[in-house]
Amino acid sequence: MTQHKKIMAIAVVGFFWVSYFVMSYVFSLNGMPKVLSNEESGVVEQPCLYQTNGASIDQSGQLSIAVWNIYKQQKSNWLIELKQMVSTNHLVLLQEAKLSSALLQFLSASSSFYFMAEAFRMGRSSVGVMTISDTMSLRTCALLSAEPWIRFPKSTLISEFLLSNNQTLLVVNLHGINFDWRLIHYKEQFNAISDAFERHDGPAILAGDFNTWRLERQLIVKEFAQKWGLTEAVFDVDQRVAVFNFPLDHLFFKEMKLVHADAFHTQASDHSPILARFHLNTVE
Repeated sequence: MTQHKKIMAIAVVGFFWVSYFVMSYVFSLNGMPKVLSNEESGVVEQPCLYQTNGASIDQSGQLSIAVWNIYKQQKSNWLIELKQMVSTNHLVLLQEAKLSSALLQFLSASSSFYFMAEAFRMGRSSVGVMTISDTMSLRTCALLSAEPWIRFPKSTLISEFLLSNNQTLLVVNLHGINFDWRLIHYKEQFNAISDAFERHDGPAILAGDFNTWRLERQLIVKEFAQKWGLTEAVFDVDQRVAVFNFPLDHLFFKEMKLVHADAFHTQASDHSPILARFHLNTVE
C-alpha cells in the first residue's frame, strides 16, 4: 500500500469513528427490545405486551392495510396523509416513525391503538417501527437487529389480532437492515421472525421497508416467503421507491384474498405508501 493510500485509509477509518461517536451523542441506543403503547390495560412482559381479549380487527371480513416508511416525519404534509391512512385502514404499519409531540398528540386524539418497537431515541423521542390499529392486539412483541457497521438497530413488531372468522391474524412489521454487504445479519433478521410463522396457524401479513436494494437481498426475502407460504402483493399502481431498479417496500400475505393493492407517490415522505384491501377466507 502506498503512503497516499495509507493516509486515505486512516482518514476514512477516522471519519467513521468520529461520525459514530457524534451519532452516539445525538442518538440514544436502548439495547433491549421493548413495546411502547397507549394501551394501559394489557399485561407488559418486556419485550411483549399481552391482552386476554379484544375485538376483531376486520370489518365484516374486509381488512384494509397501509404500509409506509414515514421518514421520521421530516417532510411536510406527513400528518395530513397519516390521518387519512388511519381513518381509512384497519391497520397502518409505519417504519422510521418518530414518537414526536405532534405524532403523540394525533394518536392521543384518535381512537386508535399504537404499538412501537423502539430502535433508538432522538433526543426525547423514540424512533422505530409502529403499528397503528383499530383494536387492541392479543399479543405484540418487539425485536431489535443491530446494523453491523453503524450498530444502530432496526426494529420489528410481531402482533396477533383477532379476526371475525375466529382465526387470528399474524402481522409482522419489519424495517430491514441496510449496511450489511455479506448479508449475514440481514438473514438473521428474517430468521428471527421464523418462530412466529412456525407457531401461527392462519392468515398472516409480512410488510415493511425491507431495504431490498440489490438482487441478493430480494432473493433472501423471496426464499423466506416461499418457506412460509407467503404471496407477494401485486400492485395495480406501483410507484414504490426503488434503488438500482429494486423496490424497497413490500407486502406479503397468506390465507387471505387480495382485493387490490396500490403504491402511490407522495411528497410527504421519501417512500411511497402501500395501500391494500383483503377479504378473509370463510372458516367452516
